Amino acid sequence: MKHLTEHVGYDAAFDHHDGPVGELLARAAPGGIDAYVDNVGGDHLAGAIDVLREHGRIAWVGAVAQYNSTEPPAAPRNLFRIVDKSLRLEGVMVSNHRDAQEEFEDFLVPHLRAGRVAPDETVVVGFERIVEAFLGMLRGENTGKMLVAARP
Repeated sequence: MKHLTEHVGYDAAFDHHDGPVGELLARAAPGGIDAYVDNVGGDHLAGAIDVLREHGRIAWVGAVAQYNSTEPPAAPRNLFRIVDKSLRLEGVMVSNHRDAQEEFEDFLVPHLRAGRVAPDETVVVGFERIVEAFLGMLRGENTGKMLVAARP
């Protein structure tokens, strides 16, 4: 977590293995949160719904917790809180926003070059290790993006 707060620049960070996400979010942001980007679904989404302030926003970009399920997932137990708090939940597919890519790159690249934004990546060398890298990414053995380089 120190890496995220000291190197990347987040105000707070936690490991979702340390407890229920809703409790961890509430501890990190005692006044609640205004926006949440979710790529896990399930209990993580339910936890965020509990901690979001009125008129908060959820960008739902995935549901990793459900990708290998053989049964359809139950809706978060607190789904009505979206109505109760006047929250906005929107599904987001990056591929639907390709028109913004040039503007995004024009904004981000100077910050990367100046060191104001620090890219995080774990590089595994050797194309023959691609499966090992993929499985490591699924186990959370990487920091940031998991990349495979053909050679050093």
